[in-house]
Amino acid sequence: MSTPDDWNTKIIEEFRANEGRVGGPFEGAPMILVHHNGRKSGREVVTPMMYMADEQDPDTIYVFASKAGAPTNPAWYYNLTTAGAGSVERGTGGYPVTVDEVTGERRDTLYAEQARRYPGFGDYARKTEGIRTIPVLALHRA
Repeated sequence: MSTPDDWNTKIIEEFRANEGRVGGPFEGAPMILVHHNGRKSGREVVTPMMYMADEQDPDTIYVFASKAGAPTNPAWYYNLTTAGAGSVERGTGGYPVTVDEVTGERRDTLYAEQARRYPGFGDYARKTEGIRTIPVLALHRA
């Protein structure tokens, strides 16, 4: 049985070998690699994520802390919100980012749009209903 680290390692390798594109369940989806430091370990972690580009601001993208509908937020969410910064690999380039959590109506609108585009996100929200609201983070090119 593979671990989440094995799964992520394979996606990261495929992303880097194919100019930011991956296949399998993520084929055709917009993907980035997010670099963040563990808030406890201090070590750099790289996490592949789907994202949604901001339609008005080319320097902002949104990521969704779904953790596939688990009852807890992913560690990367805490790492990014604690640090307020990280960096991303997008396509063949990379850049530093600042991080803001999106809340309220704007969060709900963004999440609904992501779920419309990728119905799995709707499934994740149903799994977490009454347990947690899946956070949405804005990553701004620094």
